[in-house]
Amino acid sequence: MELFSLEGSRVGKLAVVLDARGGEHFGHLDEALRELARLGVHTRIVFLEASDEALVARYQSTRRSHPLAAADELPRGIAQERRLLAGLRERADAVIDTSGLNVHDLRHRIQETLLAGELSNQILVTFLSFGYKFGVPTEADMVLDARFLPNPHWISELRPLTGLDEPVQDFVVARPESHGFLERAAELLRFLMPLYLAEHKTQLVVAVGCTGGRHRSVALAQALASILGKETMVVTNVRHRDVERSG
Repeated sequence: MELFSLEGSRVGKLAVVLDARGGEHFGHLDEALRELARLGVHTRIVFLEASDEALVARYQSTRRSHPLAAADELPRGIAQERRLLAGLRERADAVIDTSGLNVHDLRHRIQETLLAGELSNQILVTFLSFGYKFGVPTEADMVLDARFLPNPHWISELRPLTGLDEPVQDFVVARPESHGFLERAAELLRFLMPLYLAEHKTQLVVAVGCTGGRHRSVALAQALASILGKETMVVTNVRHRDVERSG
């Protein structure tokens, strides 16, 4: 920070990446963060984690050894790493579970997280569609179930399409029961968002699920984003986790 604060520097923001390989440097981290706070430097900690199963699979696929364990002691190394980083995770401003993310998904998640950190009087609401057959998203703050609607999957001309296509959107959103659902969901969010902001929560993930995550949930997530995007306190974002999956 001192280096990039020198006269003539054009760097306005700085990112520092730390992991278990930092070893003894973690002992100085708290002191460094306190010093930055004393100097008036604003810091945010974004903590990336994954399930034990995902970590084991990654190490096995890359054939890399864990920095804290031999190849035949991988679970022990992961457990030791969690203990080492527990304090940092506890004080993190945001925690992202990367278990089911590819590098492109992770990039979007980090962008969303950093954007939320720039907001003060607004809240970033991400509407995330998903398929229950692939599991409920772990990052969801709220889950809405779209399986009460007829499934376009069983209509031959709609099956190959998704909720991003107009015919599916017309089939799903134009229904009276969908209007009632969207109206009530939007009203609930309008009620909750000022309360979240009062608690300094600037990021909210609203997951909308259907069976496969291709039709109903996608169409309703898009519709909710359109409705709430008109609110001055809201910045909306839409992600469709399973729209390309068919298994």
